Amino acid sequence: MLGALAIVMCMGCELPSPAVVPAAGLAVDVELVLAVDVSRSMDLEEFTLQRAGYVEALRHPDFIDAVLSGQNHRVAITYFEWAGTVREESVVPWQIIDSAESAAAFAERLEARPFSGFRGTSISGAVIYGAGLFDRNNADSWRRVIDVSGDGPNNFGTPVTRARDAAVGRGIVINGLPILIRPSRTAGQLDRYYAECVTGGPGSFVLPIRAASEFATAIRRKLVLEVSGGTDIPAIVKADATAPVDCMAGERDRRIYSDPYFPELDR
Repeated sequence: MLGALAIVMCMGCELPSPAVVPAAGLAVDVELVLAVDVSRSMDLEEFTLQRAGYVEALRHPDFIDAVLSGQNHRVAITYFEWAGTVREESVVPWQIIDSAESAAAFAERLEARPFSGFRGTSISGAVIYGAGLFDRNNADSWRRVIDVSGDGPNNFGTPVTRARDAAVGRGIVINGLPILIRPSRTAGQLDRYYAECVTGGPGSFVLPIRAASEFATAIRRKLVLEVSGGTDIPAIVKADATAPVDCMAGERDRRIYSDPYFPELDR
């Protein structure tokens, strides 16, 4: 199954203040923000598989082993869901994970969240919101990572590259989990879009999901890589450089079909 998971390497709307409960003021190996797409382009099957994949990964022995193998034997994790904006009720507050029991407790809190999809796809909003969460956890680490999963390009809020560059400028790494199970015309090259427009920072990566059967394995592998700081990921050659990815494709598409959301796109 892992062979079916292509990996792409890359370098690298104002929202309400995040409401989170601070984690313990401890040294951790990574501060990890899980930012999960719940826009209405995600159907119930995809959303259910995505949620179940995170719950299963957090409980899996491979994830626990990765956490306990770090220098500090603990990590700090928070989770939220996003679409055109971030819903405060979707936030699972920061928690220190340092055992199978604490990982299971976080997974249970996530599993108990009700399903709620809404309009828009603001990857930039998710990145801005996620970057703000690091200022509110009282954890201390050398690595801060935002993990963004989604099934479409940014079409709402700040341009995604602007949000990405601001986060990377603060030393934050952004990884991507693009979902290409039922890609739309705009999202046909979503893996390249994530690689060139969304992710960034040292060791950042994109791990596409192309089939429903890949969800659990891909999410688990991604979390293990993020917790362990693994960098032994094979790069694949990007597509023809003469046909670069349009990082404003989502905004342009939305303007065509539902103007006046983006009256200043061509400036």
